[in-house]
Amino acid sequence: MDFEKNLIERARGAKQRIVLPEGNDDRILQAADKILALDAAELTIFGNPDGMRKRAAELGLNHFGRADLLEYQNSPLFDEYAHKYYELRKSKGISPEEARSQMKDRNYFGVMMVYEGKACGMVSGADGTTADTIRPALSIIKTRPGCSIASSVFLMCLPDGRIWVFGDCAINPNPTPPQLAEIAILSARTAAAFGIEPKVAMLSYSSGSSGAGPDVDAVREATGIALASIKRLCPGLPLDGPLQFDAAVDPATAASKMPHSPVAGAATVMIFPNLNAGNICYKAVQRAANALAIGPVIQGLNAPVNDLSRGALVEDIVNTIAVTAVQAQADKA
Repeated sequence: MDFEKNLIERARGAKQRIVLPEGNDDRILQAADKILALDAAELTIFGNPDGMRKRAAELGLNHFGRADLLEYQNSPLFDEYAHKYYELRKSKGISPEEARSQMKDRNYFGVMMVYEGKACGMVSGADGTTADTIRPALSIIKTRPGCSIASSVFLMCLPDGRIWVFGDCAINPNPTPPQLAEIAILSARTAAAFGIEPKVAMLSYSSGSSGAGPDVDAVREATGIALASIKRLCPGLPLDGPLQFDAAVDPATAASKMPHSPVAGAATVMIFPNLNAGNICYKAVQRAANALAIGPVIQGLNAPVNDLSRGALVEDIVNTIAVTAVQAQADKA
């Protein structure tokens, strides 16, 4: 609860405009009403304005009238965005007609709003797939200079007050060692943006030099690449690996297994070797430890675009909108 309160305060201070393409979903309308009541962001919501206002009244939403409602396919911006998308993608062989057809997709139009500076970020995915949300972002906004991939983290809020950052648990199935190193540094930056002191553990089934094999060797290589990058990009960032999860977070285990590590026993950012391990672990901690999992928070893009689970609760959507606003502010810093 403390972290959520802090998150809303950060979003309120950022006061960014976020676009929500899924105005057909009651959860989006309810979450939007909460965000507007908290004054945590300005919102543009896609859908039929009269229909959304009627449904908001039926749901008893008192602050919804402060949102900008946009029937985007009939917007004066539609032709402009279709043409600009054609200009962006014509080298890939797209025709003007195909660009216009693509712009009818609400997520493509929403990302174009972000690209054109009409919004600072987008949140979508309540009734679509992760690919439906991320593909337009990669096509239009693209990754930041120096970033070869987009990746993700979950902010894991434990009942005892600890906040862990888990990456990558949603996008990259089998990152290479250079990609894993990139994910580690991006995840550290994401942690810092949310007020979490980053101490990065490159996780494996082995700690230090105690084990060998292709999987642990890949983590060891990624650790070396990340440490070399840290010297150039973020001097002083604590990062170590390979580390087992218990050595990363438990001081007693760390004292036994990795007594000289700058991270062991106090890690806050956990980098998993692949999507399989990361996704399993975040869900296990979420369920077994009754942790609040905020995310996936997408990182590495030129502007924030975040994905929702199709099973997202209203509070999940509120948190994701707030996260997106904080990311947008951090990008401008």
